[in-house]
Amino acid sequence: MDSKYKYSPESLMMSHGYSPEWSEGSIKCPIFQTSTFVFKSAEEGKAFFEVAYGLREKKEEEQLGLIYSRINNPDLEILENRLSLWDEAEECAVFESGMSAISTVFLEFLHPGDVLLFSNPVYGGTDHFIKHILDKYGIDALGYYPHQTKDEIIEMVRESGKGSRIAMVYVETPANPTNDIIDIQMCKELADTYSTPEHKCLVAVDNTYMGPLWQHPLKHGADLVLYSATKYIGGHSDLIAGACLGSNELITRLKTMRTFLGNMAGPWTGWLLMRSLETLKVRMDKQAANAEKVAKYLQSHDKVKNVHYLGFLKGEDKKIFDRQCESAGAMVSFEVKGKEKEAFKFINSLTLVKLAVSLGSTESLIQHPATMTHAGVSDEDKKRLNISSSLIRLSVGVENSDDLIHDLDQALQKI
Repeated sequence: MDSKYKYSPESLMMSHGYSPEWSEGSIKCPIFQTSTFVFKSAEEGKAFFEVAYGLREKKEEEQLGLIYSRINNPDLEILENRLSLWDEAEECAVFESGMSAISTVFLEFLHPGDVLLFSNPVYGGTDHFIKHILDKYGIDALGYYPHQTKDEIIEMVRESGKGSRIAMVYVETPANPTNDIIDIQMCKELADTYSTPEHKCLVAVDNTYMGPLWQHPLKHGADLVLYSATKYIGGHSDLIAGACLGSNELITRLKTMRTFLGNMAGPWTGWLLMRSLETLKVRMDKQAANAEKVAKYLQSHDKVKNVHYLGFLKGEDKKIFDRQCESAGAMVSFEVKGKEKEAFKFINSLTLVKLAVSLGSTESLIQHPATMTHAGVSDEDKKRLNISSSLIRLSVGVENSDDLIHDLDQALQKI
């Protein structure tokens, strides 16, 4: 391949990090369904373990060999190399689920006595882990909300008396399920405010809603970017996986923790994700185009109110969107006129769009956040975050857009 020419990630997804001659000429990377790998010599085994366990730094030209599939596996390594291209990250770690990626980040980079400063709303599982698991390890949390300014957040932290203990700023943007957008650059400035010469406050961004194509948090000051790879990266509703990307230093620490927690993805999952990466851009481009048409249709319907779609942002939110996003994406949240009864009637009347949690897949999926993915969020926060009984979340797939609009239309008529 021409080393002087910079190929696009979507082109490199077919071959990057793999040579057919490694595997009997197979054009596709095989599934390395093995638990362990044979060393050529005892000396080689010793050298591999020294690096894997951090006993010494890897030499400049040294290649870390394969040891054991809990530590490394060809399907995972090639997948991680390819995933890194989209965000232009130094390194990537793949996990068995999005929540295992998020929880491993928290467990590695937060310690007893630390405080996590996090955005609201976040995915329901993340919300539960922050509020009901981290406190068991002596880690406090402070939540901030969309449209709070940096100064307002700093004042909130000052009043809490916890400013000296903030170790991480965690942000999910756009937020699930409301599509609220949060300024990553502002989050970086907040982290800098609470950093000291002895300890850097990290910025971690859950980028699941935007996938690897439509937003690149590392370019806007984030230290870590997280994905539920189940969603757009996997894209076919047939696997569970997560990923975290960042610097060599941080991801090395994360992979060490992953080794001992044992929550790495397996070779089958790695192979399936490599398959999915080949069509990632094609799928996401089609989903975004469909979502724009669907959102415009919903906005014009007399039984729909408050359509939350990034393409409709105005004012300061639009400025943030223009700076850090490259597409309006394929997630649309909206409220039907009425309450839970009307929302359920609409959902139950759909035929093409499927009622299921998850998002970013080839098929369009719809769900009711207040009673499903965000059922565990307090009533007070639901009210403050506008997660109402009439709010519906729609993940737009790759179907024919006219068919999707027809299905939504006939269901709305049933209300």
